[in-house]
Amino acid sequence: MKHKEHRLGVSEVNLVKRQLGLRKPIISENLNAAIAEIDKLYGLDNVVFHEGSCKINFSYDASRLCLQCVEDILVKYDIPIKRDWWTRFKEGYYLFVDQNVKDNAQHEPWSCHRVPPHTRR
Repeated sequence: MKHKEHRLGVSEVNLVKRQLGLRKPIISENLNAAIAEIDKLYGLDNVVFHEGSCKINFSYDASRLCLQCVEDILVKYDIPIKRDWWTRFKEGYYLFVDQNVKDNAQHEPWSCHRVPPHTRR
């Protein structure tokens, strides 16, 4: 089994990969500034922009970060996200999975085979 080193704050268990399509035209100075700010987020593993397909790929620990944090930075720098039905569908799915990972990370496991705490044996 391969073991990849991740950045600080990223757990392999909660790692998710995301891809967002961006609308052209994109001002390269704004894009570079946005990617630099996204790259500084705690819990982000990597971020890459593919110029040919005009897509941004990134992966992060969903228990520490969410898609909305990245989208807020893109909006801050006036970088338009595609608004076609497929992108909206993926965003909804991504938000659902992010919330599910966050909830599962905070959930304390239990077992029905455990002796209740109030009984003494």
